[in-house]
Amino acid sequence: MKNQTASQTKIQKMVGLAIFTAVIVVLQLVATFVKVGPISITLTLIPIVVGAAVYGKGAGAYLGGVFSVVVIICCITGADAGGAMIWNANPFLCVVVCMLKGMAAGFVAGLLYRLISQKSVIGGAVVAAVLSPIVNTGIFCLGLILFFRPILVEWAGGTDVLYYILFGLLGVNFLVELGVNIVLSPVIVRVLKAVKAV
Repeated sequence: MKNQTASQTKIQKMVGLAIFTAVIVVLQLVATFVKVGPISITLTLIPIVVGAAVYGKGAGAYLGGVFSVVVIICCITGADAGGAMIWNANPFLCVVVCMLKGMAAGFVAGLLYRLISQKSVIGGAVVAAVLSPIVNTGIFCLGLILFFRPILVEWAGGTDVLYYILFGLLGVNFLVELGVNIVLSPVIVRVLKAVKAV
């Protein structure tokens, strides 16, 4: 952002983060209606990745935290039935897992984008877009295995838990999220090029 004072840059960042925050809230509320079994498909990772790429890893963690707070509210209110089961089993661990997965997904996206984009903006955007759902879903699955195994067994419905994780949670949920991010990676690159041109 050329020829700007520090206060103009700070204001632009605050406005940008406010816009990303609003988009994330709306997309996550819409996602409560897009489900594979008891799990909602996350639609918010693209704005988290774009925000993390534009404003850095700290902003990515913040945007991931916004996503997490909306997920927690949906768990508490029952708007996310699977999340409500987790909340009812252990509210504290539900909050820990939700906050960790969202914030880590945003932080990692920002960190990797910064490292890789020095050589290739396209490479940085694609890697950030691919690894964000890996981190988000990976931490969620790990949290289920460590803290909510009885719920995981119930969701598996008699199927082997490992099979359910690989072909239910990771297979369908993760592949949809990953596919959306890969397909929209060119959009991320265009947004980033437009921001750099300003």
